[in-house]
Amino acid sequence: MIKIITANLNGIRSAQRKDFFTWFAAQNADFLCVQELKAQEADMTPEMLAPSGYQGHYHYAQKKGYSGVGLYTRHAPQSVRKGFGHAEFDDEGRYVELRFARLIIVSVYVPSGSSSEERQAAKFRFLDVFLPHLLRLREEAEQSGCELVVCGDINIAHQEIDLKNWRGNLKNSGFLPQERAWLSHLFDQCAYVDVFRQLDSRPEQYTWWSNRGAAYANNVGWRIDYQLATSGLAKAARSTQIYKEQKFSDHAPLSIDYDFALT
Repeated sequence: MIKIITANLNGIRSAQRKDFFTWFAAQNADFLCVQELKAQEADMTPEMLAPSGYQGHYHYAQKKGYSGVGLYTRHAPQSVRKGFGHAEFDDEGRYVELRFARLIIVSVYVPSGSSSEERQAAKFRFLDVFLPHLLRLREEAEQSGCELVVCGDINIAHQEIDLKNWRGNLKNSGFLPQERAWLSHLFDQCAYVDVFRQLDSRPEQYTWWSNRGAAYANNVGWRIDYQLATSGLAKAARSTQIYKEQKFSDHAPLSIDYDFALT
């Protein structure tokens, strides 16, 4: 059995002050994928860099206080990749990949397009170049006899069930028809599985809430954080949890347990 957690921290220093790493230490997870570090290497404390029993791998943005992803593991990887080969987005620190004998695991932070038309255009550029990468990754996994899981903040709610006010967001970033179609294509034509939704079909299961108003208190949220897996790993998924008892950021950690052996 392995446990994988993904969490957008909206600032690793802020999350640390809210005892995120104390919570993580109690989870007995094999992997933790984190997004939106908003930190550079010089900002990282020993607890952030290597929590007890884990090694961390990071892709920092060139711009200070922006983006950045990390991947913590209890297992020594065969290889580590930072960035996926596109300078515009690699400069923003959006991708870390670890490879093991039977598993490829990725932590990714898809751009948000909500702040401006320019950022929405950048988000569409990202989706255009990331899809072929995901196809190559899946093919490499198949050829090497591996399973694959891509974890992170995808910044897209897929279906009406995945956000509270779907009617009011049909023309807003994160629920645009083109974005939703991108995810549908990934699931329907590219053989990726939305593992959480496979395990939990209930409505009102969200991972992000706006800081405006009382969105969190009223559970007016969006499900935009995912674990996207190849079919073999998805079939091994046994249980899932969105953790809301403590609030570490505007996102909640998403945990999934898999009946799967790394070796």
